Amino acid sequence: MAKEHYFDISAKLDMMEFKNALIMAEKEVAARFDFKGIVAEFNLNEKAKTLSLSSSGENKIDALKDILISKLIKRGIEGKSLEEVKSEGISGGNTKIIYRIVDTIDKEEAKKIVKAIKDLKIKVTSSIQGDEVRVSGKSIDDLQQVITEVKQLELKAPLVFGNFK
Repeated sequence: MAKEHYFDISAKLDMMEFKNALIMAEKEVAARFDFKGIVAEFNLNEKAKTLSLSSSGENKIDALKDILISKLIKRGIEGKSLEEVKSEGISGGNTKIIYRIVDTIDKEEAKKIVKAIKDLKIKVTSSIQGDEVRVSGKSIDDLQQVITEVKQLELKAPLVFGNFK
C-alpha cells in the first residue's frame, strides 16, 4: 500500500523574528534625521497580540509603518501579518495606530481554503484542525499542486506550509 503524505497550512508567526524586526525598525528610526526630536514609538503587547505605533502626525505614522514592514519582509514575515484595528489622536497632537498581529487562520478562511482544495478535483483530503488545515494524499505532486493553488488565494492571514511528510 502506498504511503500517505500530508502537510499543514497555518498562519503561525515566528515571534522572535517579529521582535528582531521591531528592534531593527526602532534602531533605524532613532538614526533617521527626520525623526529627531519628535515622538516615534513602537509598543508591542504580546499577550493581547497588538502593536501600536505613535508619532506626531499621519505622515510620520506612515513612515513608521513603512520602516517596520520593510524590516518584517527582510526577516521573512509578510506585511499582511499586521491588521489595522483603530487610529486615534492622543495627547499633544500626536497620533496612535493600533495593529492586531495576525497569527491564526480564522474559521471562514479555513473553510475557503478547504473549498478551494475541493474545487481542484485532485485526490487529496483536507480537514480543519483547530487553527490549521491538514491536507493529505498519496501523491506528493498533488500536494505540491495544492500548495501552489492555495498560495494564489486572496486571504488575510499570511500562510505557512509545514509538517510536509
